[in-house]
Amino acid sequence: MAVAHRIYAQSLVDAAKERDRLQSVREEFGDFAEAVRSSDELRALLRSPEIEARVKRDALDAVLSEGDELVRNFVRLIAEKNRIGELEAIHEEFERICAAQERVLQLTLTTAVDISDEEADQIARRIEEASGRPVSIARETDPSLIGGLVLQADSQRVDASVRGRLDQLRQELVTKT
Repeated sequence: MAVAHRIYAQSLVDAAKERDRLQSVREEFGDFAEAVRSSDELRALLRSPEIEARVKRDALDAVLSEGDELVRNFVRLIAEKNRIGELEAIHEEFERICAAQERVLQLTLTTAVDISDEEADQIARRIEEASGRPVSIARETDPSLIGGLVLQADSQRVDASVRGRLDQLRQELVTKT
């Protein structure tokens, strides 16, 4: 993550905490980032160097008119600093900072086939019990795993997949001959 993303994200976290509005700012900033992510038109408008800053500001004011003043001012600021095209990366860093402060363990769960929400929740509960920390799981599917699962948390990786076990056996055979 770029240093600028971290600085902007941390400044929003600090300002929201100072005003005791971190949760509401987090929700609203997340909603806005999702709106930008899901709207090709809005994303193109905000990222286009040909569109005047005034037009972008007016569009942002219209979209955020009913929202939290802190979020509105923050989005205006990054637009004025020509960083609005980096909004999604700044939002990701913002979420990472919030999760770290809450001590949320962010995991990626990869399985060979889609699993149900119940199964994912059960895995999350077991990890929460073992770690003593709240868990947030992003799910992915990779058929090449054949079966089992892979858990990734930052640089820590637990491979309990069939493919992982086969690779391990292959390595053992190669080193013993």
